[in-house]
Amino acid sequence: MRALRILLILLVVLGLLFVVVDRVAVHFAEGEVADRLKTTENLASTPDVSIKGFPFLTQMASGELDDVEVGVKDYEAATGKGSQTIRIDDLRADMRDVTFSGDYSSATAADATGTATIAYDELLKAAKSEPTPLGLGLTAQVVGLSDGGNGKIKMAVKVSGLGTIHLLSSVTVRDNKVRVKADGVPRFGGLDLAEGLIRSVTDFQQAVDRLPGGIELDEVRAAEDGVEITVKGSDVKLAG
Repeated sequence: MRALRILLILLVVLGLLFVVVDRVAVHFAEGEVADRLKTTENLASTPDVSIKGFPFLTQMASGELDDVEVGVKDYEAATGKGSQTIRIDDLRADMRDVTFSGDYSSATAADATGTATIAYDELLKAAKSEPTPLGLGLTAQVVGLSDGGNGKIKMAVKVSGLGTIHLLSSVTVRDNKVRVKADGVPRFGGLDLAEGLIRSVTDFQQAVDRLPGGIELDEVRAAEDGVEITVKGSDVKLAG
């Protein structure tokens, strides 16, 4: 009985030591992947990296991680307009089946899904910055975007001589572009203006290029704090 008790105590101690070593190793690996991702994507701050699954050491030995979560607080995405960027808030991606090299110099996920938000003030930058002539001496300009409820964007359009009108718009995504389109063509002051001229003001799009690892826009919907987007990708590079 004494020998059995000693054996059980040793097993418990060894088990605890294994857990401690495993957690130390995963913490080190998370830091290495985060640093590599920061360098690869030229991020302003170090991203959050969380390696899921236990034990980590057996995953490391196999050279493949089951699940890695990555979070980037503020990401400046390219827009295809020179050096102009658009800020993506709280980009979070779930990377699955991540293969990596021994020194973490390269890491690639078989597939990834995630979420992010584009604030309304950021999306507003895609609208024309100057008043647009509509004819009959009128000009119009989009001056505000907000949540319109039921997945719609509420758009504020300032019209010279008529004040500000509000209309609902739909938001979609295609070819990595967020597209905003008025649900109907408003009649400014009851005037019958050309639809093409009106839509040149109310309808616009914003490209969102070069997201981390090559992930792309998948779906989009209007929400309280901005446009919520989902992203996806395959063979996504975390490093290398």
